[in-house]
Amino acid sequence: MPPLPAHLHILGICGTFMGGIAAIAKAAGYRVTGCDANVYPPMSEQLQGLGIDLTEGFAADQMSLRPDLWVIGNVVTRGNPLMEAILDAGERYMSGPQWLAEHVLAGRHVLGVAGTHGKTTTTSMLAWILEKAGRSPGFLIGGVPEDFPVSARLGSQPFFVIEADEYDTAFFDKRSKFVHYRCRTAILNNLEMDHADIFDDLAAIERQFHHFVRIVPHSGLIIAGSDPALDRVLAQGVWSPVERVSPGGWQAGSAEPDGSFEVAWEGRALGRVRWQQLGAHNRLNALAAIAAARHAGVAPAAAIEALGSFSGVRRRMEVRGRARGVTVYDDFAHHPTAIRTTIDGLRQKVGKARLLAVLEPRSNTMKRGLMKDELPRSLEQADRVFVYGAGLAWDANAVFAPLGQRARCFADLDGLVAAVASEARSGDHVLVMSNGGFGGIHKRLLDRLAEEAAA
Repeated sequence: MPPLPAHLHILGICGTFMGGIAAIAKAAGYRVTGCDANVYPPMSEQLQGLGIDLTEGFAADQMSLRPDLWVIGNVVTRGNPLMEAILDAGERYMSGPQWLAEHVLAGRHVLGVAGTHGKTTTTSMLAWILEKAGRSPGFLIGGVPEDFPVSARLGSQPFFVIEADEYDTAFFDKRSKFVHYRCRTAILNNLEMDHADIFDDLAAIERQFHHFVRIVPHSGLIIAGSDPALDRVLAQGVWSPVERVSPGGWQAGSAEPDGSFEVAWEGRALGRVRWQQLGAHNRLNALAAIAAARHAGVAPAAAIEALGSFSGVRRRMEVRGRARGVTVYDDFAHHPTAIRTTIDGLRQKVGKARLLAVLEPRSNTMKRGLMKDELPRSLEQADRVFVYGAGLAWDANAVFAPLGQRARCFADLDGLVAAVASEARSGDHVLVMSNGGFGGIHKRLLDRLAEEAAA
């Protein structure tokens, strides 16, 4: 009898990152099982489709599974019944990032995308460029790319593209996840204060980014955006070549009405990206992806051509439907900078048509009110603003008062949906922004609009 494959049991398996690790481990030949507090679609369906058995909850009786290794997601804390049993039994456990680094990334050319904004989109762009160039990369993306049937795959040697997150690794390893990956090509898109639940201030995040930079090899490459915080990170020390997405380095020309733009490197025109993506932020994402692909051996002309067929990422300006002449979009934007750039991109697309912004300040940083005073300015280009203010540690009505009668705040979702449906008229564009499910607001709003159209 051949030996059984090593068995991994993954705690917190339904998160995008840990679910991606599960899919990659399964493809690498491991036996994989897992558990989570809420086993829910779409990740639960993807995992079950791969033959991965899932358990609801973290009951200690899962010890009877006797895996070779427990892989721990950062959703797990002390006091978790299963984790306490693992510790009491002295069993082997490891964080998800550490397992990935040791068992998948070792020996590969890892291309990591870090930054406060644009990680998922840039990672998806870079993976797509390498795919179109015939490199068949592995990847782990913190979202659902439209151009691939999965958000994570093992891929072929040597390339692996990963969304390099600065959030902490596990309750027993408070380093940022990205320090585990040992990236050879590192994109630093931008850097702002975020994750106020684990970082005291921007300087604390800059220190983690410095740790990330310290382990990029001399033969590697750092691609950095134009950002004062990134300037401070690089000033702490850098031991690798640096290319900047800034004047004199990688530059994008102004977008034409069709969204196309010229790409230049050190003042030399390299070609024109012709695509369907919106906004200046996506042009910057594209420049970083083109630069990283070049370091992996893909000519800029080939990368530019590949981006012409890039379809984007779910929940990034995703059209969820149209009803009564109103178009409803879903976007992951939740930080003031992302909100502002997302609205700007949609404004460029729709021109003078009315834009109704619907916002749920849901992240830990937003709930704490760390950047609440920046929100009104980030929403200036919207014609109407609807804010879901439940669960906030601050007064939403007071914060959004500078927008006057353009802004309305609601503590209940039904009232918000009714107000948006009542306000919207044919030709309007409703942009819903949240880093969560927002109570299924997109479908509820579309259903309400359809009902009113049929009445």
